[in-house]
Amino acid sequence: MANVKNEQLFRLIKTLSKGEKRFFKIYATRNGGKENRKFISLFDAVEKQSDYNEDKILKKEPNINPKQLSNLKAHLYFQILKSLKLQNSYHVESIKIIEFIDYATVLYSKCLYKDCIVVLDKAKLLAQKNDSSVLLLEILELEKLVLPKTLTSGNTQRVDILIKSTNKVTESIKNINTFSNLSLKLNSFYTQIGFIRNKKDLDKVTRFFNSSLPKYVEKKLSFQEKLYLYNSYVGFYLFTQNFNKSYEYAKKWVQLFESSPEMKTLKLEMYIKALNSLLVAQNKLYKYHEFIETQKKLSAIKRNKDLVLTENINLNLFKAIYIHEINRHFMLGEFKSGTKIVVALENELNKFVLKLDIHSILLFYYKIACLYIGSGNYKIALKWLSRIYNEKEINIREDIYSFTRILLLVCYSELGNTDLLEFNIRSTYRYFKKKKELGNYQKYILDFIRNLFVSNANQNLKKEYQNLKNKLISLENKKFEKRAFMYFDIISWLESKIESKSVQDIIKEKVKTKLKAHNNS
Repeated sequence: MANVKNEQLFRLIKTLSKGEKRFFKIYATRNGGKENRKFISLFDAVEKQSDYNEDKILKKEPNINPKQLSNLKAHLYFQILKSLKLQNSYHVESIKIIEFIDYATVLYSKCLYKDCIVVLDKAKLLAQKNDSSVLLLEILELEKLVLPKTLTSGNTQRVDILIKSTNKVTESIKNINTFSNLSLKLNSFYTQIGFIRNKKDLDKVTRFFNSSLPKYVEKKLSFQEKLYLYNSYVGFYLFTQNFNKSYEYAKKWVQLFESSPEMKTLKLEMYIKALNSLLVAQNKLYKYHEFIETQKKLSAIKRNKDLVLTENINLNLFKAIYIHEINRHFMLGEFKSGTKIVVALENELNKFVLKLDIHSILLFYYKIACLYIGSGNYKIALKWLSRIYNEKEINIREDIYSFTRILLLVCYSELGNTDLLEFNIRSTYRYFKKKKELGNYQKYILDFIRNLFVSNANQNLKKEYQNLKNKLISLENKKFEKRAFMYFDIISWLESKIESKSVQDIIKEKVKTKLKAHNNS
């Protein structure tokens, strides 16, 4: 049998920590038995492999019948999941609530109705504390079954409370569902095309957003309703490039957690997402000092020993911490020092790459490439840009793929590679025409590079750089053209050519002016 890199059981075992492996062994051996010994042997065999290979497993474990292997793997897989569930039941609140529901269901089936009510009350308090609306509704529905079987003098009052609670929770779930669906759809738009490209995009997403929002009174919403509502607004305003409004709602989102600090632990992934959104908005608006304070809050999560950091949480932290550390270097124009973190990042990236989504991978590659361009190392920048260019899933973040083509031309021109430059100018023209994205920004740059470096028609380089700069500056404040300047600071690159300075020095001078302006405001 050939190696199966995506083997389900292999992937699960490789995610286990030492403590989880130890707990599983204890859990698996508690009942003993021949069958248990078999799947523990299989567990050990898989755990020791660096690449999954069933031939080697069967040779090493002759007591495992090849015909039984498929069933044994399935059995082992679910036994591991059961042990993980048991181990996590002590600190994962949703698992505790589900366990209470399971206990109540067992008691109900045994006709122990009063005992069932006692357990349901405990489950209800925990669900309310954790703002777990879906689980709370399940508890209330089970309570409806039990209540008629426990007739007491206070039943009428309890029934009224139950009906009122069910209606309230149902409305809350409806809102949460609407807000979360809206956020999910906006994220889908964004991961496909990036920021809106034209009026058609803007009209489409605005109609969708406004028509999807239900009527609501914000102050009456629950924590979870507000959480998803703010998430939706942040996504909408970010996508439509209204960074001031995106910043406003991202602040409200983070403040929601600040006013209910216990929710940081209970909904840690969403807290990280809120901080990440605020950092994005602060970066776009160049609120550097606020950015640093928010960045400290994000980094503090990693050091907080009271928090349970799952693999999923660690992955989210890895993405957010590194992306915003790169952004910090961009904000300061510190490209050379920024490239120093890439070595550490690349090691971490290789560790997490199998778990990262393609969108995050493309974003990392693009930002790293921009760091190297800013530092003047076009050869290494070319390596990272080529990884994006060669990526097959180009239906994800078409904007990144499009601007990667522009940056490839910049690198080829800087390296004097006229052969690749000429070929790529033609293919890039065809690409933009096919995608119907040949706007003035793209056309000005493509024409400039073709005339200057391919036909050699112009000799006064600084004059040509200045002409291109003037053309591009005229686009900076145009609603649907300004989008292009967020992907690469081409104006600073042109100024570096005109003034015979490095891109880093040009941007650092601009940074001083920006910081001074913000300090005085």
